[in-house]
Amino acid sequence: MAYQKNMDEVDTTMSARFRFLLVALLLLPASIGWTALPDSVDGQPLPSLAPLVRQVAPAVVNIRVSQTLNQGSPYGDEMFRRFFGLPDMPGGSQEIASAGSGVIVDAKNGYILTNHHVVENADKIQISLLNEQTLDAEVVGSDAATDIAVIKVDPKGLVDLPIGDSNEVQVGDFVIAIGNPFGLGHTVTSGIVSALGRTGINRNGYEDFIQTDASINPGNSGGALVNMKGELIGINSAIISRTGGNVGIGFAVPSEIARSIMRQILDFGEVRRGLLGVSIQTIDTESAKALGAEVESGALVSAIEPGSAAEQAGLHVDDIITKVNNKKINNSRELANAIGLKGSGEQVAIEFVRGGKSRAVTATLGQQTVSQSDGADIHPGLAGAQFAATSAASSGGIDVTEVEPGSPAAQRGLRAGDVITAVNRQPVQNLQQLRAIAETNQILFLLVQRGDRVLMLQIR
Repeated sequence: MAYQKNMDEVDTTMSARFRFLLVALLLLPASIGWTALPDSVDGQPLPSLAPLVRQVAPAVVNIRVSQTLNQGSPYGDEMFRRFFGLPDMPGGSQEIASAGSGVIVDAKNGYILTNHHVVENADKIQISLLNEQTLDAEVVGSDAATDIAVIKVDPKGLVDLPIGDSNEVQVGDFVIAIGNPFGLGHTVTSGIVSALGRTGINRNGYEDFIQTDASINPGNSGGALVNMKGELIGINSAIISRTGGNVGIGFAVPSEIARSIMRQILDFGEVRRGLLGVSIQTIDTESAKALGAEVESGALVSAIEPGSAAEQAGLHVDDIITKVNNKKINNSRELANAIGLKGSGEQVAIEFVRGGKSRAVTATLGQQTVSQSDGADIHPGLAGAQFAATSAASSGGIDVTEVEPGSPAAQRGLRAGDVITAVNRQPVQNLQQLRAIAETNQILFLLVQRGDRVLMLQIR
């Protein structure tokens, strides 16, 4: 074996002093820099994670997704394929496959939680169990904003994982991650919860991530983050990495968010996201001082929709919201997250400052309404795209919810998940603004937010 041979060669040339130092380093206590396992949990000794893994691993599945790309997609372009060394596409189409992970949370009905981005635009989905059994799956519902999807398989012979309360998770808790990294099925890694409430990872979504140093790599998406009680506390979703591999910074969608999204999908067939009905701006110490308010941070209410939850609760323009459900609000983004991660009809406790005095109200959230539009009705070059503008308090923009492969919109580089923030150098926050610009211009220059990138697309 090459690996063993290389190690033997190193060993024969290693000085006795270096070997001594290496042995000494290996014997250093874990407290110096490595994550150590607890001696016990609930008073019971924990000499090995093996019993826990045996208990939870059967509920984690590997997901294989197939998608057909045709000549009209960016990947079907001949120059693109040659540059990246992709295979030819006979007949103008090519089937590609990708891998991810999922968690069985309802064995009786065959429901599996995974990430939206794992099953997005899938033509065919198959899951494989720990016993290597393969099953066909179908998407029940999906939510791009939280990156959560629910898929379903034949429930025969499944084992599920109980969903824990992610609100009880603390920084420093020991966790294990199980998934399908790089196609290596049912891989288990361990670590701790590194941080809670992380945001800024998906700028176009609603976020409250659990951060962990348990190894998460490509293919782990949709897999399980499990506590020492054998409960699901998160759906592994993203990593921060310069190389694409694990560097000890991974993120999971908390189980309470995943549970809420799943419940809405199963109950209503869609996600009914909560709406407060306010326009907001971030406020800091300097701007608060100008307003005569003694606060360090918060979200300033700049407008209130008539009849909204905010109006019914008694909020006013110029109120500075500082907490939601006793959680501090530092800026407008955090307020949008706090409300957008709740379901319509839920009650939230809001603390705010008005006239220098702290006040509190309880608001019953309304429902975000989404207006849909077909790109063909707006501009010929946008045919094949579906757009949506929500009434949620956010930084604004128009969501591209769907792009038909081979359509004019796809050929011009538009993708599902893009957010259009400006057209011909004019900011747009709704479909009416986009229509108005398109009516008087044959050529559109779209400023598009795509993940962490900003692109300019020309539409003719």
